[in-house]
Amino acid sequence: MKVLVIGGTLFIGRPLVQSLVKAGHEVWILHRKSEHDFGKKVGNLRADRNDPAAVKQAIGEHRFEVVFDNVYDWQRGTTAAHIEATVKACGDHLKRYIFMSSVAAYGDGLNHHEGDALAPDDHPDPYVRNKAQSERLLFRMHQRYGTPVVTLRPPYIYGPGNPFYREAFFWDRLRDGRPIIIPGDGRRLMQFVYVKDLVWACLRAMEEPNAVGHAFNIANSRPLTQVEVVQAIGEAANKKPSLVRIPRERILALGGDPMKAPLYFGVYFDMPAITQVISKAQRVLKFKPTPFAEGLKETYRWYLRNKTRMLIDYSFEDRLLAQYQVAAHA
Repeated sequence: MKVLVIGGTLFIGRPLVQSLVKAGHEVWILHRKSEHDFGKKVGNLRADRNDPAAVKQAIGEHRFEVVFDNVYDWQRGTTAAHIEATVKACGDHLKRYIFMSSVAAYGDGLNHHEGDALAPDDHPDPYVRNKAQSERLLFRMHQRYGTPVVTLRPPYIYGPGNPFYREAFFWDRLRDGRPIIIPGDGRRLMQFVYVKDLVWACLRAMEEPNAVGHAFNIANSRPLTQVEVVQAIGEAANKKPSLVRIPRERILALGGDPMKAPLYFGVYFDMPAITQVISKAQRVLKFKPTPFAEGLKETYRWYLRNKTRMLIDYSFEDRLLAQYQVAAHA
């Protein structure tokens, strides 16, 4: 089939493109650069996906049968209007439009099924709001025009090539003999999906006739506490982490940030829990997630081969640990 991957050079897109080429599909990518490093087998379309006119011009007379829409602009936000314009630019030959959403589309709460309500249009977080609105838009297009939509809702994605400072955050500290700061009691729940499992689900969503018109939660079946996650990351590196629990309020009061420096935990890893049930994906797509320990071991091997060791500024953590020790003794 003729397949377009919007955003085909990063964490999800790269292994997806490689898998599609290996399966014999005609693959094109749409991104903002004039070239890519996949070779001549992969076509190249250049456009800013947030520019509807540029996307329409880049797609031109191409008639793609399958589109994977993986790109979100973190600086400006990618809205439902951007998604609608892209779908319309793809024409009427579509057999699948597969949209990468997120567990965040639910807004909050535990044990979500796909039929649960998504976050409201006035949700304060623009990422949450945009993902929820985009899904509602796509399913309206499916109902009104028969657009062959599938949406996927992964939680935290991990694995080789992760551009976010997440698994590596902890492995850097373990290799440097540093304690790992645990915010609060460490019981906040986290749910994960291995990037290779997510790519597998993308391919199945393209092939499975009963997937059309549906959303799927794609994740490991069991959420983990923050402490369990750190312990599993340590086990993958054959290192036992030294855990120091510090009240979250104290961390934030001293300037700690869950998203950027000064970090105290992996990027975005200290957020209120949103979890999901994956029985629908298991039933319809025959989804079988990779065990977390197995995926982490492969990710750690990639980390050792590919991560350049840089000098890390531990000054905030040192200050936090010193103040906590004083408070603890007091």
